[in-house]
Amino acid sequence: MTATAAGPAPSTGSAPAHHGEILQGAFRDHEGTPRRALVTLPCPERGSRATFYPDAARTEILCLPGMSKAQRAAAISMEEFASAHSPMTGGRIEVSSTVPRGIGMGSSTADVTSAIRAIAAYHGLTPSPADIGRIAVRAETASDPIMIDDAAVLFAQREGVVLETLGLQLPWLTVVGCVTAPGVGGIDTLALEPAAYTAADVETFTVLLSELRSAVASGDAAGVGRVATASALINQRFLPNPALEFLLDACGSSGGCGVQVAHSGTVAGVIFDPRRPGTEARAERCADRLEKAGLTLTSMITVSAPGAPGVLGSQDYPFGIGVGSPI
Repeated sequence: MTATAAGPAPSTGSAPAHHGEILQGAFRDHEGTPRRALVTLPCPERGSRATFYPDAARTEILCLPGMSKAQRAAAISMEEFASAHSPMTGGRIEVSSTVPRGIGMGSSTADVTSAIRAIAAYHGLTPSPADIGRIAVRAETASDPIMIDDAAVLFAQREGVVLETLGLQLPWLTVVGCVTAPGVGGIDTLALEPAAYTAADVETFTVLLSELRSAVASGDAAGVGRVATASALINQRFLPNPALEFLLDACGSSGGCGVQVAHSGTVAGVIFDPRRPGTEARAERCADRLEKAGLTLTSMITVSAPGAPGVLGSQDYPFGIGVGSPI
């Protein structure tokens, strides 16, 4: 934090988006208690950036309308991170974002996480992912694990804690992303009834988590695809995705290895194994088919595994979203 003649300089924080889930359900902890948790698909080419403008004349933190979660996160963070050497102050926090709202890409958590990091930076601190997760849940009730950028984790979204670290990263994947219901307005995640999983579902999730654990350990993209598809099919009972059958057909006809969905949104993706020859061309043909069917493309996501050769940067398809503007 650098002081100027006009007062302390602004501080900033940023956070990426995600592209829905690979797996979401209820998983037994070491005591046998089912806990809701998820594994997300990173989408680092989109994200939020928060800037905090401190104002010693204020005691509250102001934020633009529609950013109440980021404002709460900033206020909680100011209370938590303040000290005798870096006291509490008010000011203004501004958030700009390239994450579309309400389609399951973690827009609110990206806003909240960037706000937490901006306030922490004002105090000269770097908060741990655990601290960010705890504050994020206080600010928005449920959170995504986007504050964890160095591991693939099973994350309890309503507790803000990691239940298990699966590995350093997901296997090398290429994912053709889309919005499956472009004409539908945003989904209020917190307004959705929590999925009523059965005991049989919990046992199925135990098997799927074991399969995902093995797929991450061995770098098996096809294994990730199978788990994601199974999770998407289970979710059809709770938040049906209108394009899932079409996406499964597109996946099969284009040589993909699975379909992933946002379990509380409309974004989805067809998963490919980049190690297979011709994957780039097949993924482009798949993207063309989705677009011709009227689905809005989001991103051509490349999740790069450690040591993966020739990883291409993610291609971001235009949404027509202005920075900082909700859709």
